[in-house]
Amino acid sequence: MGKKSYKHISTALIHGGIYGDERTGAVNVPIYQTSTYEQIHLGQHTGYEYSRTGNPTREALEALIAELEGGVAGFAFASGMAAISAVLTLFHSGDKVIISSNVYGGTFRVLDKIFKNFDIHYAIEDTTDLEALEKSITKEVKAIFIESPANPLLTITDLKAVADLAKKHGILSIVDNTFMTPYLQRPIQLGMDIVVHSGTKYLGGHSDLIAGLVVVNQKELADKLAFIQNATGGILQPFDSFLLIRGIKTLGVRLDRHVENASKIADYLLKHPAVKKIYYPGHKDFPGYEINKKQAKNGGAMLSFELKEEYNIRKFYDGLELIALAESLGGVESLVCHPASMTHASIPFEVRQKVGITEGLIRLSVGIENVEEIIDDLETAIEAAREN
Repeated sequence: MGKKSYKHISTALIHGGIYGDERTGAVNVPIYQTSTYEQIHLGQHTGYEYSRTGNPTREALEALIAELEGGVAGFAFASGMAAISAVLTLFHSGDKVIISSNVYGGTFRVLDKIFKNFDIHYAIEDTTDLEALEKSITKEVKAIFIESPANPLLTITDLKAVADLAKKHGILSIVDNTFMTPYLQRPIQLGMDIVVHSGTKYLGGHSDLIAGLVVVNQKELADKLAFIQNATGGILQPFDSFLLIRGIKTLGVRLDRHVENASKIADYLLKHPAVKKIYYPGHKDFPGYEINKKQAKNGGAMLSFELKEEYNIRKFYDGLELIALAESLGGVESLVCHPASMTHASIPFEVRQKVGITEGLIRLSVGIENVEEIIDDLETAIEAAREN
């Protein structure tokens, strides 16, 4: 059903992948809530045998994210960390993965506490410094894993330059595109090999599901990931696949509002006398602004900031009423977190200090509420945080 190609991603968000249901004409892919499938004859089946291996609802989601990212295949997992873990399972004992100097704490934790046990190692590098990055590529390095913008300092890495560097050395380039989504940034078009997402965030958009997605740019990688997905079994369930497809349909209109709000809030914070520093890729004076402008539609809807020393950060969090203090991001509601003790607590203190994830850093996921009400809530909390 439906067209197979579209002029604009806004249309593909709604009609892309496997659209509708040919048997009934339903415009939504049904929830195939089944574990197994009756076979026609011994050794002959309909294309489905067991839902860990393949499920029509999950297949529709996987086709959709592959089309949106411009890859050859997509894979849906039970969480973003399940997706990242599946990708890391591509590597072997003795291999090393370079990661950006500020990445999601869960990515660092799974490498440091799990994969290290299997002799798969990591090196933390400033991926914005391409000369130093190239010097860090030894024969053990098999991949560069980056985020751009990175979590939580919004650091911008040149995706095409890293992809070119990886190809030059015969290693994989992997990017976590959660903060931008394919609506704002399409890394495979810039040469990246693998894109991962926490579908929990902007793609789902309503803080009501947990999901992870992977898209690859070549059949060989697709075959390997398909085997890993089936063998390890961390698949996304049919109902969550349905919810994620539904969330993706409104991604464009939601992100337009998210970004509009974030831009206004960033301007407000930039001028505020209580704010010591702000991190937002949409500001012209932000390091990496020009690179981000080249590879992404805009600065996104995530920002981080620090208050000056005379403000008590605990009182700031306590002073918020509209904005929720919570893990996660990308939902329709505004969420704030303290990276040092929440999302990045698994990263050693000295590493956090070195890269700039300070005890005073505040990360804000800007929602789609009325922007004046969000700003009013921030203003009230900042005033409450002022030490007398």
